[in-house]
Amino acid sequence: MLFAFFSHSAYVACFESRDVSHALSDPNWVNAMHEELENFERNYVWDLVEPPPNYRPIGTKWVFKNKQGENRMVVRNKGFCQKEGIDYEETFAPVARLEAIRILLAFAAPKGFKLQQMDVKSAFLNGFIEEEVYVRQPLVFESARFPDRVYKLRKALYGLKQAPRAWYAWLKSFLFKSGFVMGSVDKTLFLLSRGGDTLIVQIYVDDIIFGDSSHALVSSFAEQMSREFEMSFMGELQFFLGQQIKQGLDGTFVHQAKYIRDILKKFNMGDFKPMITPMSTNTALDADEDGEVVDQKEF
Repeated sequence: MLFAFFSHSAYVACFESRDVSHALSDPNWVNAMHEELENFERNYVWDLVEPPPNYRPIGTKWVFKNKQGENRMVVRNKGFCQKEGIDYEETFAPVARLEAIRILLAFAAPKGFKLQQMDVKSAFLNGFIEEEVYVRQPLVFESARFPDRVYKLRKALYGLKQAPRAWYAWLKSFLFKSGFVMGSVDKTLFLLSRGGDTLIVQIYVDDIIFGDSSHALVSSFAEQMSREFEMSFMGELQFFLGQQIKQGLDGTFVHQAKYIRDILKKFNMGDFKPMITPMSTNTALDADEDGEVVDQKEF
């Protein structure tokens, strides 16, 4: 255990820190930093070792971000310092397209079941990497006994170029072992057939969208994922890639009301009175600059 006094899973800070020295002035950020490093230990992400000869370790940096009232505190690698062929080979990882999610919604609606959504916490910390990668110790949290040592990564860390690919490979392997088959065209679509039911799973990095008319199959999959990974179950799919989704008995509706409100707020137009159309349909147009009557139908 790195920190014996670690106890909480989330800490709320009133400000979004600019750097480490700024964050250290708020105990909530300090606790969040402890929590993140404890998470690395729990997932066996790295080992503290002697620096190898003729090998320059990759730098690390703290990233501070408030998200939905919860601190999202992560240590990131400086991925731009990696050299192809040395620190990584391949980086591509498939992600679901928005069109695929819309097709899935269109499929689920007439079948009478609602799509569910869950999120894998610290997803990238689950993916093993094939390359030998060394990183510097995080700023402020260097080992007192071994300040000159570096961390050798076992698993992918945020910011590594191969992190998304490593996570996708690990999740795909787990789903295959669980009996899923992958779509022949969409490599982020996985299907599991049990009797007359088919569970559908769509992957977008660490977001898992899934559903089936069989409640037992859906619950079983959620429990299975929770045993393998640290999950956040978010219930019915309501928001994805900027799209708000409402699933009801009268159909499934996709809209961007929140996005529109955010745009109006950004340009100080939130208090403007709404209009059904940008222009009144009953306005009589005047003559043009030459004094000729304007054809109303053209406008």
